[in-house]
Amino acid sequence: MESQGASRTLSTTRLEAFSDGVLAIAITLLVLDLALHGTGTPFDQLLRGWPSYLAYVISFLTIGITWIGHSAITDRLERVDGTFMRLNLVFLMVVAFLPFPTRLVAESLHEDHAARRVFTVLYGLTLLVIRVLMVGLDAYARRAGLEMAGAPEADLAEARSSLWWVVLAYSATIVLTYLVPAVGIFLYFGIVVVLIFPFKSIRLKHASPDM
Repeated sequence: MESQGASRTLSTTRLEAFSDGVLAIAITLLVLDLALHGTGTPFDQLLRGWPSYLAYVISFLTIGITWIGHSAITDRLERVDGTFMRLNLVFLMVVAFLPFPTRLVAESLHEDHAARRVFTVLYGLTLLVIRVLMVGLDAYARRAGLEMAGAPEADLAEARSSLWWVVLAYSATIVLTYLVPAVGIFLYFGIVVVLIFPFKSIRLKHASPDM
């Protein structure tokens, strides 16, 4: 008979469905915060809203690459336990929070420097925590033996190897953002572009000899 304190394992189906639903809602909410601000012609208002568009692109790509990574993790799972489900809830909570700092950053153009500093730093911290929590899910699944036997490592190897440079890049950008908020936004964009486009795979493909 299984002891009362033993960890109970469950199927991954409901966890995957719930996670996909939360990620889909979070990415949809981003577009609801796009709006025109200020006065002038419609074209002037569109140009004045560039922070909204940039923040939207950064957040959309961040949730997109997060969904790809989360799918790679859950596709490898044979089962989940209570601890993994709770870690996943915390991860989803932070992802669902992302539209809020995205909107604050978009509106920060119309605020004073102190407000822009606080909002862009909060935004960067949210992006960093999402990345760390996703890698934490992967690390716990491996340590707890939740993965299927013989699951290929290639799909997650690059995400694991990139963790530390991503943490350092976000941390350095958050510090710089505190000093120069506008510059930090463009650096956040640069980080997510590197994360979502397979530059390493492209380099390896071109470097490999023809068969």
